[in-house]
Amino acid sequence: MTTVNVQEAKTHLSRLLAQVESGEEVVIARNGTPVARLVPFRQRGKREFGALKGRLAVPETFFEPLPESELAAWEK
Repeated sequence: MTTVNVQEAKTHLSRLLAQVESGEEVVIARNGTPVARLVPFRQRGKREFGALKGRLAVPETFFEPLPESELAAWEK
């Protein structure tokens, strides 16, 4: 992992991106304090509607009205 300051990151962004493309992580620091991390972008797979069907269950109590004490807590 490489750590660079903001000025160096601005000056050498193309080089840093090439490093990230090759799998390396780059940390950008301001006054020696890490602020951001450049990591390779990973494309997520397409999400399929209904992929969790049959794996999750919602209990019947989910649809019951909330007790007054719970409602009061949400109104604060």
